[in-house]
Amino acid sequence: MAMAEEEQVEDEQMEGAEESQVDQVEALENHGIGTSDINKLRAANFHTAQQVAYAPMKHLELIKGISEMKAKKIQEAAFKIVPMGFSTATDILQQRQQVIHITTGSKELDTLLQGGIETGSITEIFGEFRTGKSQLCHTLAVTAQLPCEYGGGQGKTLYVDTEGTFRPERYVGISERYGLEPTEVLDNICFARAYNTDHQMKLLDEANKMMCEGRFALVIVDSATALFRTDFSGRGELSARQIKLGQFLRQLLGLCDSFGVAVVITNQVVAQVDGSAMYADAKKTYWRKYNCPCINYTFISTERTREYQDL
Repeated sequence: MAMAEEEQVEDEQMEGAEESQVDQVEALENHGIGTSDINKLRAANFHTAQQVAYAPMKHLELIKGISEMKAKKIQEAAFKIVPMGFSTATDILQQRQQVIHITTGSKELDTLLQGGIETGSITEIFGEFRTGKSQLCHTLAVTAQLPCEYGGGQGKTLYVDTEGTFRPERYVGISERYGLEPTEVLDNICFARAYNTDHQMKLLDEANKMMCEGRFALVIVDSATALFRTDFSGRGELSARQIKLGQFLRQLLGLCDSFGVAVVITNQVVAQVDGSAMYADAKKTYWRKYNCPCINYTFISTERTREYQDL
């Protein structure tokens, strides 16, 4: 009985991986939105009905040629396609049972993550330099292409590199480990190097369009914070940095919500010295040193899983 239930869950997961839950923005034409307005939405990087439904009204109003009344009409049409109201806990449970977990290549780590990297959510991997963050990302880019029954996501990988750590030659050995053809694996990894924070966010706009055209299972950003730390410096730009980083993370969440992909981001750590603990000897002050993720607080409200790597 238990085996039959497990097989049924696996079948549902495979069906969920094969069937796209995304509605192209052209679906709005069935609800009274004209072709010219559809083209304007496309030009503004709105490629799905989900993106239109999830967007704040002010973002639609900023589109050239879209008035306030028209923006309201467009979003109301999107609401007819995308469920935006309440659901029962039973419905949510059924949706959760279709969530796919992508194996990390380590049974022990998969156990800690309750099955692997979860699709439809953001997973952060943070740790010191040379602790294997990028190597794990390279492995995930391959395992995401495996069939669901073998711990994969049955889709392509989109890889954004901000620090120049992408090494395609590593995929040959990883592919052979899983019995995959290296050439096919490399063809299924879409890579881009980001050179500044504006470029990094623009790449996610391109990702939306690409995901409408093919099946993707995983998005990797290695590292998510490196460019934000260099493009914004000092306390005077702290607020601007946090706002822009929050917008970047919201874009990643949009990919999770619209396409059901797993998003993996890496983050560096900085040493902090906490001098709050004082001991009895007044002549000596004891300091406690520990590592914490860079730009920590912005991430806390967006990610579902946080993994720390150490040597």
